[in-house]
Amino acid sequence: MRKTLVILLSLLVASLSAQELKCNVLINSEMIEGSNKSVFNTLQQAVSEYVNNTRWTNLTYAENERIECNMTMIVHSVADNVFTTEMQIQARRPVFGTSYTTPLLNIKDDNFNFEYQEYDRLEYQQNVFTTNLTAMLAYYCYLIIGFDMDSFSRLGGTPFFTQCENIVNACQTATMSDSEIEGWSAVKTRTSNRNRYAITNNLLDESYRKYREFFYEYHRLDLDEMIQNVPNARARIADGIPVLREARRAKPNGHLITLFLDAKADELVNIFKQGTSDEKKKVYDILMDIDPTRQTLYDQING
Repeated sequence: MRKTLVILLSLLVASLSAQELKCNVLINSEMIEGSNKSVFNTLQQAVSEYVNNTRWTNLTYAENERIECNMTMIVHSVADNVFTTEMQIQARRPVFGTSYTTPLLNIKDDNFNFEYQEYDRLEYQQNVFTTNLTAMLAYYCYLIIGFDMDSFSRLGGTPFFTQCENIVNACQTATMSDSEIEGWSAVKTRTSNRNRYAITNNLLDESYRKYREFFYEYHRLDLDEMIQNVPNARARIADGIPVLREARRAKPNGHLITLFLDAKADELVNIFKQGTSDEKKKVYDILMDIDPTRQTLYDQING
């Protein structure tokens, strides 16, 4: 009887302290010729276990609170255990009182390159560089958690963005190939001007504070309140949107506004299709000013 009780209590504790992430991992190896896909299957399982089974924080998450996300790795080439890939990372969180999940992050890393031998063990050691693969995965896990926390509390993601910064600093002094270091480099090149260093640098830049506060208000005070009063929530979002233009003008080469729109452009269009004429004009003009490449999408606001 006592043994059964201990087992039940252990299961209860485990259910109350689940890991932070609930991540769907996919390794796409369609570009690689040959029928033996064993290493890619092994890599997919290893990455999934590493991301989903590691405790990234000291916070307590219930199973239904885990952050839903996707990591899709597209393999371009493999030679002598060196993988040249790109990674697409997406994260989302539920909107209070609805079945809708709002996107938080939608980012592509074109420099996701690393060495890996089949059955290599992936382990995370805080503030210690082991391999580029484990470092990159840890970076994006903390980035996802940081964005999620920023959406629930004002500047709540800062401790996790600081962890991202720690990983960047450790990687900048580690020994790795040129193709690996480019994703961490503070020196701008054709492919590294929007790399992990640059994104973390922006997130912790005081000049983006108002944007990050808008990010919190957009989710916690507007989307989460939309079930109570849609017109009021939409009006508050329209009133806050100018922050995006201010941030873009202050930092023309910054990345956070692009990251926001990569995740939110479709959502904004769907929100303001139903807006007042004044709301439509205000939001459309600002979006076209800061992101004219998506004009076809934004035209739907006035459609």
